[in-house]
Amino acid sequence: MARDGARGERRPLLGQEEAPAGGLWDAFEGRKAACAAVLLVEILERAAFFGIVSNLVLYLNSSNFNWGGSQASRASLLFLGASYLLSPVGGWLADVYLGRYWTITLSFLLYLVSACLLPATASLDGRLFLCGDMPAYSLQNTCQNQSGECQQSAPSHYCAPLMYTGLLLLALGISSVKANLTPFGADQVTDRGRNATRRFFNWFYWSINIGAVISLLVVAFIQQNVNFLIGYTIPAACVALALLVFLLAAPTFITKPPAGSQVSAMLRLAWRGSCGSRARRIRPSSLQSEAQGADPLLDGKSQPRAPSSEEDLANFQVMAKILPVLLTFIPYWMVYFQMQSTYYLQGLHLFIPNIFQHNRTGSSAGSYAFPDAWLLLANVVVLLILVPLKDRVIDPFLVRRKLLPSVLKRMALGMFFGLTSIIVAGTLETKRLQYVKNNQTISQRIGEDMYTAATLPIWWQIPQYLLIGISEIFASIPGLEFAYSEAPKSMQGAIMGLFFFISGVGSLLGSGLLTLLSMSEHGWMDCPKDYGNINNCHMDYYFFLLAGIQTVTCMLFFWISGRYERQQQPNCHSCVGHEGN
Repeated sequence: MARDGARGERRPLLGQEEAPAGGLWDAFEGRKAACAAVLLVEILERAAFFGIVSNLVLYLNSSNFNWGGSQASRASLLFLGASYLLSPVGGWLADVYLGRYWTITLSFLLYLVSACLLPATASLDGRLFLCGDMPAYSLQNTCQNQSGECQQSAPSHYCAPLMYTGLLLLALGISSVKANLTPFGADQVTDRGRNATRRFFNWFYWSINIGAVISLLVVAFIQQNVNFLIGYTIPAACVALALLVFLLAAPTFITKPPAGSQVSAMLRLAWRGSCGSRARRIRPSSLQSEAQGADPLLDGKSQPRAPSSEEDLANFQVMAKILPVLLTFIPYWMVYFQMQSTYYLQGLHLFIPNIFQHNRTGSSAGSYAFPDAWLLLANVVVLLILVPLKDRVIDPFLVRRKLLPSVLKRMALGMFFGLTSIIVAGTLETKRLQYVKNNQTISQRIGEDMYTAATLPIWWQIPQYLLIGISEIFASIPGLEFAYSEAPKSMQGAIMGLFFFISGVGSLLGSGLLTLLSMSEHGWMDCPKDYGNINNCHMDYYFFLLAGIQTVTCMLFFWISGRYERQQQPNCHSCVGHEGN
């Protein structure tokens, strides 16, 4: 191994030359093993994540725990939101103390230990050992009496402290891996030029969706139709295998020491900037003390050199430009996470056919219902097809003709496709409610529950899933590239964590808006007569409200991104401590 650049940075002896333009792996020449290992680790980690989250509500709502539907949904929401919201913690830890390699390694260990909680509680002996006896409670199929009022008592939340604690620890491990594995992979090729970095992010995102396909096709099906013990053992095994691959590939990696984080210095400068006219009189001499004390938690071992006052000020200016761009992404994530919540709920109230019939009578007995979660495959498949097509055909064609849009323009295009997806979903929901109003409905069993569904086939949801998949290609992938390449070098881990944190904020805001619309007796989503169904609600209004929010945000993003690009053109050459073009 050779050392260059920052003190403690470790690189392979080969592969220092600039990357050529050419075939699939040409951009990664000399780094193929490292890149392949990172991509394989990401496939295994995402297979584990989707295997955990796809049927978590069903797991907690099943006879294993007998949690109520709302309680199970809140637990799933908390886990999903925390797995994004905690990302800055892992990014800061890598920047300040451990570096990305050791942060990823320790995060995987936490991930593995906490993931084992789910298969442990999936067995009766494991639940009795960890949680004790389940309180007596009998599930009721209905809670309606002659007066039309609900008399059913709330279910006891069996094993709730252990499950919430385990899920939060699991979310911490997942979020830390998420915040650091992406920039760690980009570190392997960042010195090969912007083209190599862009192509890495394309293939990294492609790997995410390979993991999702494996999980949805195999793991989710086993959990729903075989048992949860096997279904949750597979994700734990995937995490263990991912950690093993990561450790074995260590000699091929470029590893960088913790460069220190200037988050505290940025916050101090922001506070000073909020003091009105004083912000306009910031002098380098007054920043010197800020630079020397950038973070009281740092020492000489964790930060090779103290940042200069000029570097502090330049990084603060860069951050002031990046943050508005990232914040305008929040409504996009509000739309995106409908795919795993309200889109799924909408699908339960559309006609779902049976599959794998193997009895002679052809009745539904002995057959499996098409898993609603499998519609996510429409989103995944479009990514698996279009990402290689974009990387190998479309982008090179546009680059040769100097027509490739900037990162921010691609992000704007992704927002537009997300907007189109939510409009299509709202239109479909309006049509579904017309079928319900005209009594064009059927009763269908999903798992242990009966749903009154419109006779519209579930396949009508495919366009909205395809559109949200296309939006990911143009919004999420360039968003990752933007967050990594535009962030100050000493804050890349924290900014990547902030990118994922904003994703979680979007998820929670979308769900919070849905909860708000469910509270009032005149709310669009307040439908007590349905007892969990949505046939007397107006979820189409909710979709169109999100579309309105996204439309306003798109116009705001056009203005902010245009302003950002104009500011970058004359000033980029003077940036200090900034990894850009």
